[in-house]
Amino acid sequence: MTEIPPILRVGLTGGVASGKSTVATMLSEFGAFVVDADRLVHEITSPGRADFDRVVSRFGPGILDEDGKIDRDRLGQIVFADAEARKALEQILHPGVRAEAAKRFEDAARHCGIRIGVFDAALLVETGAYRDFHRLIVVRCSRETQITRLRERNDLSPGQAETRLAAQAPLERKLAVADYVIDTEGPLDETRDQTAEVYSQLQRDFGQEFPRL
Repeated sequence: MTEIPPILRVGLTGGVASGKSTVATMLSEFGAFVVDADRLVHEITSPGRADFDRVVSRFGPGILDEDGKIDRDRLGQIVFADAEARKALEQILHPGVRAEAAKRFEDAARHCGIRIGVFDAALLVETGAYRDFHRLIVVRCSRETQITRLRERNDLSPGQAETRLAAQAPLERKLAVADYVIDTEGPLDETRDQTAEVYSQLQRDFGQEFPRL
């Protein structure tokens, strides 16, 4: 087998409703190869997959919708209210997600000449998985903005929004291990300018020596 070409592996994370997906889209437009952890979860938990069976076995058939698929809202109500349940779900899903992401980075480097791979995931810091990447980008905004966005996006009560924020590591913990920070509090154009600058820096980073992981 031929050697895998080098690829700068970049973790992208941030609190819920912080604008992480917006930044991921921009990075993709600039030329990065982006893997969305949430989409991988959808894939590996589809009916017929081993992780689907593991999740249903752990949390029961009550999490299924009328079509026999996992209802993310029902499952979310369980895991966001129970730290042990959340940990159990992470232990089921994270190995498969990481393995699939690594495979896609390898394929992108080998077959498409991609040099910057971005893994968009919410819990990189909480799980320690950020250590698997050469660089880490943290997306941030104020807690008030997060709550507003989350309530509008998911139709949550104030208490439900607070519970979801509390399930993630404090922003300060994420910032402490970040290589780059993008603030999404302001207008979209400002976020794009910051993201463009970070991508330019990542291109410079690729041109330097970086360790294989």
